[in-house]
Amino acid sequence: MSMEYFSGFTDALRITFVQMMIIAIISIMIFLYGMIINMRKWGLGSTGYGLEPSSGSARVFLKTLIAQIRSEGHGQPFLVTLVLDILLQRRILRRSPLRWFMHITIFVGWMALFIISLIMFAFEVLELIGFDANPAALREMVSVPNDVFSYILLVGITIAILRRLFITNIRENTIAFDSILLVGLTLITITGFISDGIRNGTFWGFGIDNATAPPAALFHVVISLLFCIAYIPYSKYMHMLATPLTILANKGGE
Repeated sequence: MSMEYFSGFTDALRITFVQMMIIAIISIMIFLYGMIINMRKWGLGSTGYGLEPSSGSARVFLKTLIAQIRSEGHGQPFLVTLVLDILLQRRILRRSPLRWFMHITIFVGWMALFIISLIMFAFEVLELIGFDANPAALREMVSVPNDVFSYILLVGITIAILRRLFITNIRENTIAFDSILLVGLTLITITGFISDGIRNGTFWGFGIDNATAPPAALFHVVISLLFCIAYIPYSKYMHMLATPLTILANKGGE
């Protein structure tokens, strides 16, 4: 999105690209603080490899994790674990192909959109500091991949919603945390489609006046930063990071 694209609901509430960068940095700081809290908690149980349980040290946890990953004598090679167990999620596939398809579409869609957003952000920053990065041209280049991965993510979210609505045991075991995560992810995905649709005049714009594109995009960006970055360490979304770390530490063990 260009520098001008980040504007507010009114002239009095206008937000510049620099201010959006500040909001992004704050979201990242909240995320990192939450990660430190979690690693301190995990560090309470860190033992082995000459490391004693600490009073809550993120450093002890990281040292123990690295030592466990680098150790030999059990499990499978690191790359096998990384590709098959984490990226391709074969353990979920063994349990349920439908659940695997849901997870992989959400994972692929989310991560691809996140990477695209990071690249766009980097080009905007380069343009801002004086380089001829031409973010507008890049935006056009990634528009099709952005749409493709957005629909992939939407497919995964739709399956997750349908499973909780129509599969009895899943519906009965769904807790408030699950609902909050699913509603939040759905809201972010739909507002992304709508803001882009308003800007480009496509189906997802629902005929809404193009003048509302900036505030629609602003709403989408802000809730994405807060929900998909800042909120992760404090929510059940933390399993996206904790589970891969556990699998790596166990070298693919169940």
